[in-house]
Amino acid sequence: MGKVYERIDGRLRAFIEAQKIFFTATAPLSGDGTVNLSPKGLSGSFAVLDEHTVAYLDFAGSNAETVAHLRENGRITLMWCAFEGPPNIVRVHGKGEPVFRDDPRWRELLAHFPDIDGSAHGLRAIIVVTAELIRDTCGYGVPFMTYDEDRPLHRSRFERETDESLDAYFHKKEHIAQSMDGLPGLPLPLPPLPAS
Repeated sequence: MGKVYERIDGRLRAFIEAQKIFFTATAPLSGDGTVNLSPKGLSGSFAVLDEHTVAYLDFAGSNAETVAHLRENGRITLMWCAFEGPPNIVRVHGKGEPVFRDDPRWRELLAHFPDIDGSAHGLRAIIVVTAELIRDTCGYGVPFMTYDEDRPLHRSRFERETDESLDAYFHKKEHIAQSMDGLPGLPLPLPPLPAS
């Protein structure tokens, strides 16, 4: 049923890019630390950079567990499920890195996401993942579900924020600068978005 792939290309890449939602899983090194599992969406916020590298935009929210875990150990798994069409589940296990707004690679990486206005969503990092194991499984237990549209709520909540007010918002949240397990999270103060 399942298969291991050498690279993200062809049918596999087309499947990944067609999905409207994916999930990220990370964990701290501590055996009693909190495992984090997050859904990700927003059309245009994911990109395949090459046959072994993918990236997604990390937007404003009330915690930064994924960022904290990646800063500590880099381990991450991304998962896509077919909710329409033939059943399939694809996982990319690899090493992830949060690239922050003041990183020299920021502009080059951001160019991979031309269809989304990151400033309207409080863009705080770009997560870059290098695949170490790529595999699929049957997905027979995944239900059929249909996609209607992206929710407008995230944009309407964060598009009115400036870099200064967004930084103030992050400072008020308990698990932005530090994870639930006390790991360093998002570096604050938040660097401003580079000028276009």
